[in-house]
Amino acid sequence: MTRVLVVDDQFLIRAGLVGLLRAAPGIDVVGEASSGGEAVTLAAETAPDVVLMDIRMPGMTGIEATERILAQADGAPPRVLVLTTFDLDEYVYGALRAGASGFLLKDSGPERLLAAVAAVGAGDALFAPSVTRRLVEAYARQTVDEQPADLEALTSREVDVLKLCARGMSNAEIADRLFISEATVKTHLNRTMTKLNLGSRAQAVVVAYETGLVTPGTGGR
Repeated sequence: MTRVLVVDDQFLIRAGLVGLLRAAPGIDVVGEASSGGEAVTLAAETAPDVVLMDIRMPGMTGIEATERILAQADGAPPRVLVLTTFDLDEYVYGALRAGASGFLLKDSGPERLLAAVAAVGAGDALFAPSVTRRLVEAYARQTVDEQPADLEALTSREVDVLKLCARGMSNAEIADRLFISEATVKTHLNRTMTKLNLGSRAQAVVVAYETGLVTPGTGGR
């Protein structure tokens, strides 16, 4: 069973998400929160596998809540799946940098939502390549406080895998492109995240753009 915490400040949206998830096999809704602060508290109490996180909430935003939830996790942290109304939203970019595993538009259909929860719960990042590329290209060139990651520690193969990951390719697509196994792709990505001190595949994608490894406007080609 995939344990899910639903976070949204709008009652009707939250109730609809909870109802849909509870009707689906293999999903256990362990809580619902109407604010970022409540989400942080419930995440600590219920230890969900996946958090469906709204971004624009009064008080503590979904970005801050994501950071706190991941920082306070005892053991394996939950996967945070960001819910947003807009596919070009600076808050979503901030959430990805904070460690969210991906994002989903609120106008996605029920099947897409359930597939997203299953994918994120299984440890995959959720990216719609066309939307993700526009999002990262729009905001990756923002000035950030910290220096970008140093990619010199990566092997040439790890760099190749990171480039393709930043283009929105799945592990299977990367494996096919590089003529390696999916297990090897995962190994390269895990080593990359360890070397760069990253917590998620989403952060790896952002780093690829921030460092210039993938050039905005080219899709990494």
